[in-house]
Amino acid sequence: MARFEVYGFAFMVLLVSMVVTTPYATNATITCGEVTALLTPCIPFGVLGGIVLPDCCAGIKGLNAAQNTTEDRRTACTCIQEGAARIPGIDYDRINTLGDLCGSPCPYKVYPSTDCSQVS
Repeated sequence: MARFEVYGFAFMVLLVSMVVTTPYATNATITCGEVTALLTPCIPFGVLGGIVLPDCCAGIKGLNAAQNTTEDRRTACTCIQEGAARIPGIDYDRINTLGDLCGSPCPYKVYPSTDCSQVS
């Protein structure tokens, strides 16, 4: 039951962050809504560890395919950073391994200290 509550709360946090961070997507072709939809299946791994769900890897691959420009990468970075900050118990080292675990490395690492405006 507690696990369901953590997932439910984390999902709600991501939905709220999607609305809050929407202005970052104005000059990019990717939106925070898309980033959130693609990465929501990765929340259990980011919080609890364990196995990476196939839907998470599909989302990672989809996100990497959608980041066609520097602005797309910066927008995605900001959306991930702000969304992750709202998830209790998120492990940044763990989420930064997802690209490699899914066979689709991310061109940047996301931590609270990451300056997404410097992503190229």
